Amino acid sequence: MTEKGDCRAGHVDVALIHYPVYNKNQEIIGSAVTNLDIHDIARAGRTFGIRNFYIVTPYQDQQRLVGEIVGHWQDGYGARYNADRKEALASVVICDDLQSLYALATADGPRPLVAATSARQQARTITFSAMRERIEQGSRVLLLFGTGWGLAEEALTGVDLMLPPIGGQGDYRHLSVRSAVAIVLDRLLGIG
Repeated sequence: MTEKGDCRAGHVDVALIHYPVYNKNQEIIGSAVTNLDIHDIARAGRTFGIRNFYIVTPYQDQQRLVGEIVGHWQDGYGARYNADRKEALASVVICDDLQSLYALATADGPRPLVAATSARQQARTITFSAMRERIEQGSRVLLLFGTGWGLAEEALTGVDLMLPPIGGQGDYRHLSVRSAVAIVLDRLLGIG
């Protein structure tokens, strides 16, 4: 039984994928980690009760950057300056690749249901309300979000279901990944 107002009977993890993703020419690339993504997604994750926020990049310099940013807020001056930010960034886990991500996501239990997002309509799409219901019924869920111009097809091979594109007025769908994560988490875990 969940507490009143708590729809997280299962648990949800978020993964921000920097490789393999597409660039605007549909070429597979590795995108750069950004400070804003780390902070904003960690804060959204903390707000909605995300357990782990995985950052997936094979690049050692990018991993060091993430480590320095998180370290500043976990152990450095930032930890004393802003305890709320320290709490949010405690969820960050760095992964080399999708294989490492899936290994970490199954380290303490069965394989989660893996769902991804896309700005384009995809096969195997589940509605937000149906996914929310699965979470409420206890499903473990790992949400993949792509950077750049979206997850490369090879990243989608390990995905069980796709969430629908986030739509607004018209057909413009170029949200920042930070915005997309916040909207998706609100739709799946928000109250009210």
